[in-house]
Amino acid sequence: MTPAIAIISTSDTDLLCARAADARYVYANPARPARLPEVLATADVVVARILGGPDDVPEEVRRLRGTGVPLVVLGGEQQPDAALMELSTAPAGVVAEAHRYLAQGGVDNLTQLHRFLSDTLLLTGEGFEPPRELPSWGVLHRPAPSPLPDGGTRPAVGILFYRAQHAAGNTAYVQALADAVDAAGGHAGVVWATSLRQAPEDLLAHLGAYDALVTTVLAAGGTRPAGAQAGGDDEAWDVRALAALDIPILQGLCLTWGREAWAGSDDGMSPLDVATQVAVPEFDGRLITVAFSFKEIGDDGLPSYVPDPERCARVAGTAVAHARLRHTAPADRRVAVVLGAYPTKHARIGNAVGLDTPVSTVRLLRAMRDAGYDLGAPGQVPGLDEDLLEPVPGEDPETTAGNALIHALIEAGGQDPEWLTQAQLTEHHVRIPRSRYESWFARLSPACARR
Repeated sequence: MTPAIAIISTSDTDLLCARAADARYVYANPARPARLPEVLATADVVVARILGGPDDVPEEVRRLRGTGVPLVVLGGEQQPDAALMELSTAPAGVVAEAHRYLAQGGVDNLTQLHRFLSDTLLLTGEGFEPPRELPSWGVLHRPAPSPLPDGGTRPAVGILFYRAQHAAGNTAYVQALADAVDAAGGHAGVVWATSLRQAPEDLLAHLGAYDALVTTVLAAGGTRPAGAQAGGDDEAWDVRALAALDIPILQGLCLTWGREAWAGSDDGMSPLDVATQVAVPEFDGRLITVAFSFKEIGDDGLPSYVPDPERCARVAGTAVAHARLRHTAPADRRVAVVLGAYPTKHARIGNAVGLDTPVSTVRLLRAMRDAGYDLGAPGQVPGLDEDLLEPVPGEDPETTAGNALIHALIEAGGQDPEWLTQAQLTEHHVRIPRSRYESWFARLSPACARR
């Protein structure tokens, strides 16, 4: 009888490849431990691939060291993890070669991994092929979208996702986003890659041909996201290669929980998703969008990545709008600089802990003016006077200009209830035509409209 080899992995793509392989695998993710005892009980060989350190190896796996069941323990990164490999009971050469199969990934490599382990550890004599090296990046084939009705040009939008998911056939969610980009008037290209850290030159050259990028991969800078910390090595976080592309890069959110849980949560995102898909990508300067894909767990404990059409359209519309800006002259772009003021007090306009928002705004406006943006004639834009953009004589000219900007904004229409005058209440009402409001309301999903 063909041996049963257990794949215990914190990477669902490993498990998806194992399920699709032409081999007898049993599998479980230790993050969902309900299946773990059953899987280990039926295994002739156990391979544990853990994203973390030795302390993250489940105790059920550790106990196999004294049972005689061959155990292969590996790290979840591309580079071998010696500390984890030392927990293995299989010969070191077998463990190292098993890492190569899994680091390359894909259904074919998982098929050959089963034959390799069966032959070397159980002496079955099946025969096996060595690990097949997969390209570090590539492009999914997609038909070109039809011409736009007005004959206009479609801006190019790249969608980047992990090579491991491509190898596992988990592409429905990025294909759905690409369809939404085409429907929004763009031309989507879908690119898979192992990582954005130390991206090869040919990948960077390809990405630079797009007008905007939507990434679903995580951080590009540093060796690990945990390296971005106060007091850490500032030089370890380097995104100069991506910044040199000079194109907007948006982060599309692929949540690690199901849509039902997302819809029923007041938080909107789990702490893990906030950290990995919002906070860390912001270190790279990415523009954070919304969730467009959800992880749904099937009866066999494996996930499927399910796109949400309405959320795909939202991300796609944002990406295409940014892409179109590359073909719009700076003087013709309409840009809003929004300063928060919560609660609605004059003293809270642009408030940010540890940051000088007024000076930053003045510097931004000066840079925009120098880059060819049209800031309007003096007095034309409420709260903005050309004098504010010029150096002001004094002890601290930038602070003086920043203070003047805030006072000009207050004069133009501050909303502090303690200082509002009757004239401001009369003259500065914001009125939206009913037809426009109804058009906005009609775009809401039925669930949102009912709330």
